[in-house]
Amino acid sequence: MKTVLVVDDSRIMRNIVKNTFSQMHIPCQFVEAGNGNEALRQLESQKIDLVLLDWNMPELSGLDFLKKVRAMDVYKELPVIMVTSEAAKYNVIEALKNGATDYIVKPVNEKIFAEKLSKVTL
Repeated sequence: MKTVLVVDDSRIMRNIVKNTFSQMHIPCQFVEAGNGNEALRQLESQKIDLVLLDWNMPELSGLDFLKKVRAMDVYKELPVIMVTSEAAKYNVIEALKNGATDYIVKPVNEKIFAEKLSKVTL
């Protein structure tokens, strides 16, 4: 079974993302983190197959987490999809330039998730 790391400082948003994902009947288990530092610890402690990552978080932002992860050879191929309310074009470009696999603007829905996940091997 694949493991999906959901990183968002809002527990409600993490639940929304997990529920949307579950409604798509993709067999996986979820691991959660409330900020980028927690997410790094989760990555180091177990095998993660996909990261769903918010941008704005305390301690370590999603973008800074992404930069750190992409700097490590072991995570170069790890799919990281930004799931954020940052909708400005320059934010999308910045995230993709720094190694995001894809970008979803909140609010999330099944249709958009399905489209983005079709590009990721899960």
